[in-house]
Amino acid sequence: MTATHEPDPQKLQEKLVTVSGMMIGAHVGAMVCLGLRLGLYRALKDAGLVTSEELARITGLHERWVREWLQGQAAAGVIDYQGGGRFELSPEVAMLLADDESMMFLGHHFASLPAKMEVVERLPEAFRTGVGLRWDDRGPEAAVFTEQVFRNWYRQALVPTALPLLRGVVAKLASGGKVADVGCGAGLALIEMAKAFPQSEFHGYEISQHALDRAEANRKQAGVRIAFHDAASDPLPADESFDLITTLDCLHDMTRPDQAAIAIRAALKPDGVWFIADINCSAEIEENLQNPLAPMLYALSVLSCMSSSLSEPGGAGLGTCGLPEPNLRELIQAAGFTRFRRLDLPHPANAFYEARP
Repeated sequence: MTATHEPDPQKLQEKLVTVSGMMIGAHVGAMVCLGLRLGLYRALKDAGLVTSEELARITGLHERWVREWLQGQAAAGVIDYQGGGRFELSPEVAMLLADDESMMFLGHHFASLPAKMEVVERLPEAFRTGVGLRWDDRGPEAAVFTEQVFRNWYRQALVPTALPLLRGVVAKLASGGKVADVGCGAGLALIEMAKAFPQSEFHGYEISQHALDRAEANRKQAGVRIAFHDAASDPLPADESFDLITTLDCLHDMTRPDQAAIAIRAALKPDGVWFIADINCSAEIEENLQNPLAPMLYALSVLSCMSSSLSEPGGAGLGTCGLPEPNLRELIQAAGFTRFRRLDLPHPANAFYEARP
């Protein structure tokens, strides 16, 4: 017989605060998404101190709707109410929600909420069958979101900050090397490298057709030479021809990351380098629970990362926090790499590694 316990009043109050905070945040998040879509944060950034009437005129929107949105955002502490019906966007929040070139910009996470909620409608079946959604099952929005989230780091940090940490790589690319980005997504990392090192040869491997379409469009716009390959039909060649191979935030999404590591080892030159970015996490749940980003990371895992990794029979199902450093080290050594080190490269969510044959 199972014992029953009366709720503890103090713990009930604590959990009420926690759960109601999530409820409030969900509704405010919807309003942030709306503000981004309507350009309200950018307008506030440029306008300074404004009334709802003034903001409505600037944006061409209906004043009554703008007023209600402004009041809600002030109640949430997103924008500042300065009295007399005047509102203001602080420089700090502007970096987070108005300046999409900022490395701290968070707008893409809010803008993707409608697409994520559509995915939620399809997940009960995955919970019943164990089979997740392929990347393209989530539509072209998934490729766009991924592109936007990583864009600023690729543009501002990959070439000037990250690559110089890989001994000998910059010199090799400057003189003419061969590079592959496995799980290249929309191709932004390759585009930045191709612009910096036009003497080198670049290849992108990806299984998402939506991402490959974005990659080719981005390549044409950038005017660089990159060959994109559908990895399902045109995989990485086992010819030891690449000087540098990158996997940037994608290993934990793969159904068979072990096979990917073996393929990368076979494609690298004997003196080649594998540059890896993956989530900075622990193998122990107790440690991950101390990470303030953990609730979002585990949610993204169910919505995307683990789902992708379970999208085929026998999929690894690693999840967003599935490749902490000890697990990654084991995977890399099993693939035949003999040297592995973590790089000193700060990032709010990722850890970075170098592996060599």
